Amino acid sequence: MTPGSTASEFSMAVLAEFVRLGVRHVVLCPGSRSQALALAAAQCEASGLLTLTVRIDERGAGFLALGLAVETGMPALVITTSGTAVGNLLPAVMEAHHSGVPMILLTADRPPELRGIGSNQTTDQLGLFGTFAAFAREVEAPSDGAYDRHFPAQLARAAFFAATGRSGPPGAVQVNLAFREPLSGDIDPAALDRILGDLSDLDGRGGHSDAGADSADSAASANSTTANRAGTGETIAPEPFTVVIAGHDAGDEAEEAARALGAPLLAEVSSGAHFGRNLVVAYRELLNLPEFGGRVRRVIVFGHPTLSREIPALIERSDVEAIVIRGHAGEAYNPGHRVKRFVDAVNVAEPSDEADASWLGSWVSASRALLDDATSVDPAAARTDDHRAVAEFTKAQLEVFREPVTRRMLVEAVWQKTWPHDRLVFGSSRLIREADRVVPGKRIRVHANRGLAGIDGTVATAAGIALASQFGAGSGNAPAGTTRVVLGDLALLHDAGSLLTAPGEPETRIQVIVGNDGGGTIFDSLEVAETARKPAFDRVMYTPHEVKFEALAHAYGWNHIRAANRGELDEALSSATGRTILEVPLPR
Repeated sequence: MTPGSTASEFSMAVLAEFVRLGVRHVVLCPGSRSQALALAAAQCEASGLLTLTVRIDERGAGFLALGLAVETGMPALVITTSGTAVGNLLPAVMEAHHSGVPMILLTADRPPELRGIGSNQTTDQLGLFGTFAAFAREVEAPSDGAYDRHFPAQLARAAFFAATGRSGPPGAVQVNLAFREPLSGDIDPAALDRILGDLSDLDGRGGHSDAGADSADSAASANSTTANRAGTGETIAPEPFTVVIAGHDAGDEAEEAARALGAPLLAEVSSGAHFGRNLVVAYRELLNLPEFGGRVRRVIVFGHPTLSREIPALIERSDVEAIVIRGHAGEAYNPGHRVKRFVDAVNVAEPSDEADASWLGSWVSASRALLDDATSVDPAAARTDDHRAVAEFTKAQLEVFREPVTRRMLVEAVWQKTWPHDRLVFGSSRLIREADRVVPGKRIRVHANRGLAGIDGTVATAAGIALASQFGAGSGNAPAGTTRVVLGDLALLHDAGSLLTAPGEPETRIQVIVGNDGGGTIFDSLEVAETARKPAFDRVMYTPHEVKFEALAHAYGWNHIRAANRGELDEALSSATGRTILEVPLPR
């Protein structure tokens, strides 16, 4: 056997089993100790079995894998070398744990005899992720003829089933693979043929004609988020003064339940349920009114609400019964520890003929009235023969196009330009909250990292979603569109490294739309902003900056457009192609 071929053959066998299980994406960060895995991944891509994406930053790589899994419903593999490389995956692992997104980490390591002696890039890798990794397995360095040939497949299946929720909530898992030198080598052609031969019936899109009972069963469960929520449904009947709350990743079930119950639907913008005739967009304002929020007596909660203070305050009230549908993340939603009923699913009993529709109607009507934008510009003036009236109309329209962009204008314009074949990603900034307040119902794919609601990895997550949706791996095989990510300036700066892509990799249609208000204005809404000394507050909270986003874009090979008024914004959203940073200056 060629020296080093044991590590390479073992790596190829592990990856082959992941392919057999339905995994199609690998995100790789280069390193010496992981070279056998890296070269095996390149071989799998050359054979048409996997799509390989290379990144230099492990933190961004983890979030890119998160985005790939969000879009496809299947875990991506993340390959890293040893040491600090593994530690940089922690933010993405935490988000995957709290949002129930599958991810498989293949972390290379030194063998036991090289640990604890002060070697470079050597640490206790297996314990790095603590409770955030539902599965962590130490794997001894493979030796020539000394490992069971069935073991790589068994190892891959155990990791895959744990990541996709077979034995608990889905999330990130770690396989810590030790390798001895020589760290890689040529694989014997006969061994390579044997490994790849079993995969010869994979079709061009990565499907498998006969993957076996275990593989087919696991792939089906991984491709459906609702499968992880399945359970014995509890039957509930329509009752007066009920509302349905759809938090992040609630999905269609929330909208269906609201319709069946005849109840107002309070659906966050990233819930997957922000549509339908029961939708109440201005739910925050109405919850603060006694004739609406004050009369609520029962709430049915889907997903993970994160965008308002009014929702948890409602659930914590002693006169409100809360029924929470367990999600696929590890933690159940339970503000104030006041929720008493947790169920796997709900079934709605047939409503009685005397069901009162006025409760729903009052919420929907009041919400529409609050959001109605009265305008002094009469469109009929453009169709008159009165030249003076036409001139006045034209002048008024010109003034509208010259208006400086506001946060509401920005999110409404992006929402209007986004269609079902597109993807929309929000960062954790003021802009997602603004969108949640004002955008109308529309059935489009919206994502945000709301498991922990950090600003980490927003660009990387959007890049993963763009790659999966635009290159044939998206859920439901939807046609490829544009991925737009709306975020604040600090969120972009925090993840600027994810703008870097390797030469020769697919270029996606992605627009990074950054609302640049010169710092962290979200902190201006905190109570402390009214009492703290302004110089100190600005330095340690607002954190002003003077970054030139045009220079940043050009440094990474992106297009840059600056849109300061409504006309420029509309034009930019329609005309931007390829990888574009659309900078929108906003007031503090």
